[in-house]
Amino acid sequence: MPYRDLLVHLDASAQSAQRLDLAMDLARRHDAHLTALFVVDVAFPMVAMADAGGGAALGGLMEEMRTAAIEDARRVEAVFRERATRDGVRGEWRLAEGMLREEIALHARYADLAIIGQEDPETAAPGTAGMVGDVLFGAGRPVLVVPYAGRFVSVGTRVLVGWNASREAARAVNDALPMIAGATTTCVLAANPEGGIAGHGEEPGADIALHLARHGLSVTVEHRLAPDVPDADLLLNHASDMSADLLVVGAYGHSRLREFVLGGVTRTLLRQMTVPVLMSH
Repeated sequence: MPYRDLLVHLDASAQSAQRLDLAMDLARRHDAHLTALFVVDVAFPMVAMADAGGGAALGGLMEEMRTAAIEDARRVEAVFRERATRDGVRGEWRLAEGMLREEIALHARYADLAIIGQEDPETAAPGTAGMVGDVLFGAGRPVLVVPYAGRFVSVGTRVLVGWNASREAARAVNDALPMIAGATTTCVLAANPEGGIAGHGEEPGADIALHLARHGLSVTVEHRLAPDVPDADLLLNHASDMSADLLVVGAYGHSRLREFVLGGVTRTLLRQMTVPVLMSH
């Protein structure tokens, strides 16, 4: 079943234009309705600057920031509407005011897929760290994360599925079925697979490949055994080797606290991704 309802988060950043290009391409290919969301969020910067002056000064500064953000929104809206008309995409513009991560999660609940950007550590606004994880946990929907570096105008031609036989991976594969159905090449990669019924099964990847075959989808299955190499690095290396334009993975198989303290595949991919990543939790 194709995606019918897409959400893309847009803002005044340079990366926003790339997210719009990618979202427009997906909407055209799936004949989907595309909602563009711009969030005016001035609360966190104001809390961080609360010691800078009195209440009146703070209130005036908040209003100035809100006015500037709404002006940015008008410019982005004009670009979105022009693109939707030019590309023949059914589009809808939404301007929301509130906490960025909460607003994206809320609006994403009513879409098949939410398209957001990877956090750029050099340009990220205060309070946006961990936003992708908050959207994943809060929306209950798959999220397509677009890297801040590189150029991506289309996804889903060459797909790499990171398979570890987890609940999250199974959810991600199901959520990515519309992408996989339209791909010319799909590879299921088991990175450092664990054998046995409690792990990947007797033949890692075989069961999910059979499941996809019953959907009429042809995939290849590969294993990478390198215990000294983190699974996330194996995935990214294989994505590069096959020139993948989409990586599909389950997100946060462990608790977010454990990933924060010890690291994990999700946390590494969110920092180091080189291709768009479709994540589900």
